[in-house]
Amino acid sequence: MPDRHEALDRLLAEAAARFGTPAYVYVTEAIQDRLDALNSAFGRWFDLSYAVKANPNPALLSWLRDRVATLDISSGGELAAATAQGWAPDRLSFTGPAKRDSELAAALAAGPVEVVVESLREARALDRLARDAGRVQPVLVRLSPAHVPRGFGDHMAGRPSPFGIDVEDAAAALAEIAALQGLALNGLHIYSGTQSLKPEAITENWRIFLQVFRTACDGLDLVPQRLIFGAGLGIPYHDGDTALDLTEIAADIGPDLDTFRAEPRFAATRLTLELGRFLVGEAGWFVTRVVTLKQSRGSTFALCDGGMNAHLAASGHFGMVIKRNYRMHRVGGGEPTARVDLTGPLCTSLDRLGSGVLLPPLAEGDLIAIHASGAYGPTASPTGFISHPAPREVLAEGGQLRDVTPRP
Repeated sequence: MPDRHEALDRLLAEAAARFGTPAYVYVTEAIQDRLDALNSAFGRWFDLSYAVKANPNPALLSWLRDRVATLDISSGGELAAATAQGWAPDRLSFTGPAKRDSELAAALAAGPVEVVVESLREARALDRLARDAGRVQPVLVRLSPAHVPRGFGDHMAGRPSPFGIDVEDAAAALAEIAALQGLALNGLHIYSGTQSLKPEAITENWRIFLQVFRTACDGLDLVPQRLIFGAGLGIPYHDGDTALDLTEIAADIGPDLDTFRAEPRFAATRLTLELGRFLVGEAGWFVTRVVTLKQSRGSTFALCDGGMNAHLAASGHFGMVIKRNYRMHRVGGGEPTARVDLTGPLCTSLDRLGSGVLLPPLAEGDLIAIHASGAYGPTASPTGFISHPAPREVLAEGGQLRDVTPRP
C-alpha cells in the first residue's frame, strides 16, 4: 500500500486499540484539504456554511468554528450544540420544515440567529414572537424550485415537497412576509437536491437557483443581503463512483456567477454555499472488529462488533442511500482475494454492512475500515437498538488522537 495508506492504517489501528471498537475516526487534515479545495474553486463567489446535521460532533463543531463562515442548524438541539461550542448567534442559519414555536423562541432568545422560514405559518408565528419580544428578527425565505435536474440522490423540490415555499406561490408569500413588522427579510435560500456526482446537473441546478433568485427579488424589489445555495455536491461512496472535479464545476458556472454579481441588485449580496457531507464525509472512517467467522451454505460471514445499529447508512437503510457496498478495506492491508458478507451483532437480517465484499482473507480480531463515514454516522443510526454499546468517536488532529464521544 502507498505510504499514506499505511499511515492511515496505523492511525485507525491505534484508535481501535486505545478507544475500542466500533469507532468513528475523523481526520481533520482531510477536512482541511477539502476546505482548501472548495475555497480555491469557489472562494471568489461564495463563503461556506456547514450543515450540522451531517455530523454534529461537538469537537468537530469547535474545530470548524474558525474555518467556515456559518453553520446551518436544523433544530433547537443543534442551536444549543452550536452555541455551546462558541458559535456566535449571528453566524447561525436555522432551517427546518416544522420548527416548533419553542424553537423559534429559542432562536429569538439566543440573539440575532438568522431564521430561514419555510412557510407562511412559520413566518407569522415568528413575527408574533418577535413583536411580543420587542424585536425585529432577521429572516431568509426558503424557496422550492419547480424543477430539479436528473442526477441527484434525493430531490427536495421539483415535486410536492414539505420543504420551503413553492416558487409558484412565492410572489404572494414573499410580499406578505416582507410586510410583517417583526421580521426583516434579508434574503433567500434554496436547497433542492443532494448527493450529486454529475457536474452538469450541479451547474444546471445552480443556474435554476440564479433565475429563481432574480425573479423573486425583482418581483419584490428586494436587494438581498444574503442568498444561500444548497450545494448538492456528492461524494463517492461505492466502487465505480467518480469524485467531483471542483475546478470543472467552477469553470462551467463561473461566467453565470460573474454575470449575476455584475447586476446592481446583487453586487453587494453575500453568496453562501451550504454543504455537509461533501466537507466531512470522506474525512471519516468507521472501524469495526471481526468477532467471529462463519461458513454457511457456501458463503463466508464476518460477524463484527458494529453493524446497522452503529452505521445505518453503510447498511443501505438510510434515506436515499441504496444497497451497494461502501468502499472498505482490512486495516493492515493484504491482497483482496476472498468474498465475504459483513454483518453486525444484531438479531435481524437487516444488519448487513456489505455483501460479497472482496477483501483479504480475514481472521478473528481483524479490523475493517469503512470509508466515507464522516457524515450521517452515529446520530443517523439506531444506536440504542438491542442495547449494544454506542460507537466511540475519535478526532485525529496532527496525528494526535482524542476521544470526542459526546457524553449523555
